[in-house]
Amino acid sequence: MFRNLLESVAGLAFILIVFLIVTFPATWLLMLFLGNLGTGLSYWGALPLGILVSALIGSSSSGAYTRT
Repeated sequence: MFRNLLESVAGLAFILIVFLIVTFPATWLLMLFLGNLGTGLSYWGALPLGILVSALIGSSSSGAYTRT
């Protein structure tokens, strides 16, 4: 039972690290853009919008490749 718990925690930690790496480019670009507007957001402040932008970019490109 302890082994299953340890594997689950390790899996969740891995998913969290991958999630932060994948959303980093969009979040960083939003920080640059919003910084020029004078909002002064940190990475953690821009992360929710970065997640949405990453999902939007991913979903908009998903229909570009169709099978024939």
